[in-house]
Amino acid sequence: MPAVTRSVAILRLLARSPEALGVNAIARELAIVPSTCLHILRALAAEGLVAVDPVLKRYRLDTGVLTLARSALRQDGFARLAQPELDAIATRHGLTAIGVRVMGLRHMIVVALSRTDAAFRLHVDVGSRFPALISATGRCLAAFGPHSNSELQHAFRSLRWDDAPSYRTWQSEVAATRRDGLGIDRGNYIRGVIIMAAPVIGMDGHMTHALVGVALSDRLSPAAAAAVGDDLKVAAARVSHALGGVEATGPSTGSDV
Repeated sequence: MPAVTRSVAILRLLARSPEALGVNAIARELAIVPSTCLHILRALAAEGLVAVDPVLKRYRLDTGVLTLARSALRQDGFARLAQPELDAIATRHGLTAIGVRVMGLRHMIVVALSRTDAAFRLHVDVGSRFPALISATGRCLAAFGPHSNSELQHAFRSLRWDDAPSYRTWQSEVAATRRDGLGIDRGNYIRGVIIMAAPVIGMDGHMTHALVGVALSDRLSPAAAAAVGDDLKVAAARVSHALGGVEATGPSTGSDV
């Protein structure tokens, strides 16, 4: 339905914007007729999802969005199951552990998070969104998702990395991820940072979520990285089975990480 699609687009635009926006700016950005945009904004304001500055006539997200988000997280079986696994991994290895939900080839959304007192912390919060194919999680999605090579190649072109791999190199790393059941990004996405991800596989055999570990490369020895990878894989398998899915294939990472 156009009205619903436009409402969601407005909410997403306001979520991305660092400042409140006027009707004309929103309408122009989303190619919506200004009068239609105003009607939608008034309906969203009446539901407490957006707020308007009565003087400047500019709109921003309101706290009603938080209520919906909290309810969604309480009802999210993955978040409930993943949180204790992430807490255990973060505490055991002294790193940031993240649970993400994959939204097709467009985005992955952070739905669970555990931090330690380590010096390095990735700037991420529950609700943060990242391109779906970026980093270690992207390699998992390419390996365990339903997408064709042409779809992957098209989406890959839009990614931004600190040290971008070639598509051929990335493909070989995707193949290794499919073989081992673990995606690894060694400084490509963020220079000097190692990111590992284990896929959570749904009932249809495709990846739906992932458990992710993030640490400074020079703070994680090869043996420690292998231990993190093994723990991520074991935890992801438990979560997959609890949600009615299946385990990703792949042997223990051993000392090859």
